[in-house]
Amino acid sequence: MDRGLVLVMALASGMVVANSYYAQPLVGAIADAFHTSTTSVGLVVTASQVGYAVGLALLVPLGDLIERRRLLVVILGATTLSLAGMALAPSWPVLGVAALLVGVTSVVGQVLVPFAASLARADERGRVIGGVMTGLLLGILLSRVVAGLVAEVAGWRAVFWLAAALMVATSLLLHRRLPVVAPSTGLGYRALLRSVVRLVAEEPVLRLRMAYGALTYASFGVFWTSVGFLLAGPGYGWSDARIGLFTLVGVAGALAARFAGTLADRGHARAQTGAFVAATALSFVLLAMGRANVAALAAGVALLDLGIQGTHISNQSLFYPLRPDARSRLNTAYMTSYFAAGSLGSGLSAVVYSAWGWTAVCVLGAIFPTAGLLVWVVETVSRRRGAGAAGREDVTSRRART
Repeated sequence: MDRGLVLVMALASGMVVANSYYAQPLVGAIADAFHTSTTSVGLVVTASQVGYAVGLALLVPLGDLIERRRLLVVILGATTLSLAGMALAPSWPVLGVAALLVGVTSVVGQVLVPFAASLARADERGRVIGGVMTGLLLGILLSRVVAGLVAEVAGWRAVFWLAAALMVATSLLLHRRLPVVAPSTGLGYRALLRSVVRLVAEEPVLRLRMAYGALTYASFGVFWTSVGFLLAGPGYGWSDARIGLFTLVGVAGALAARFAGTLADRGHARAQTGAFVAATALSFVLLAMGRANVAALAAGVALLDLGIQGTHISNQSLFYPLRPDARSRLNTAYMTSYFAAGSLGSGLSAVVYSAWGWTAVCVLGAIFPTAGLLVWVVETVSRRRGAGAAGREDVTSRRART
C-alpha cells in the first residue's frame, strides 16, 4: 500500500479524532467561565464520548454502503459547524449539546481504518492499521497539548475555532488524495444496521475482542476525565498549557500501535493481548501514587496508553479479517461498544472524583482492565484445553485406523 496514502489517512484520522479530546485539559477554565462545578463540565466531556458512540453506530456502517470519499467530506462539513457551535456556546448545557454533535461527526478515523484495511495486502494489514492508528493516537495526545497552549494564549473558545478551520483543511485533503472505491454492499440503511447486530451474534471472535476493548477503554475514560481536575487543583495548580504539555507522556501509546501491529502480523495478537491488558491494570498503581508525585503520574500515563492502544491494535488485527466485505460494520460493532464503555468510565469518573477524590478514581479505573485480564485467562485456558482435546482425538483416530 502506498505510504503517502497511509500518511494522509493517519493525518486525517488524528486531526478529526482530536475534536473529542480538546475539552479534557480545559475543564477547569470552562468551569470558571460558566461559574459551574467540575462535575457539570465533566459531563460535557462525557457528552462528546457519548456522541462518538452514536456516530459509530449510525454513521460508520455507511462506509460499506456509500462511496467513502464523498461520505467523509459530508461528515466533515457537519463537524465544522458543530465545532463553531462549541466556540459560540453561551452556557455549559449548550456547550454540552454542541460537544455531543461534534462527537457524532468525529468518526472519520473509524471510516478510514477499515478503508485502509481493505486496501492493504493481508501480510501488511497489521502494519497499515498500526500506521493509521498511530496518527489517530497522536491526534488524541496532541489535541490536549494544542488545547492547553491555545487556551493559554487566546482563551478556550479559540481552541474550537482552530479545530473548525482544521476540519475544512482535512476535508480538502481527503477529497484530493483518497481513491474512489465502489461500496461493498447494496443493502438498504436499515438492513445495514441490522447486519451489524447479526455480525455480533455470528462472530465469537468479534464478541471477545469487543469485551477486551470495552474493558480497557473504560479505564481510559476514567483517567482522562479527572486528571485535569487533579492537575488544576490545589495539589498541582498547573496552568492549561502545562496540563496540555503533560499529556505528551502518553506518546508510548502511539508507539505501541505500530509495535502491536507488527507482532500481530507475525501471529502474536492473542498472546500479547494478556500483556497489554495487564499493563493497563498495573498503570493505576502508579497513577494512584501520582496524586503527589509527578514522576509516578507520568510513568502511569505512559503505561496506561501503552496497554490500551496495544490491546486495541491486537483486537483490530484479529476481527478485520473475519468478513472482508463488512469491515466498516465490524468496526461499527467493536468501536460502538468501545466508546460506550469510554463514556461510562468518563461519567463515573466525574462523579467519583467529586465525591471521593483521586484515589477512588484510580480504584475505579483499575477494576475494568482487571476484569479484562480475567477474561483473557479464561480464554487462554479454554483454548489450550480445546487444542489438547483436539490433539487427543487426532491420536485416537490414527490408532483406530492403524
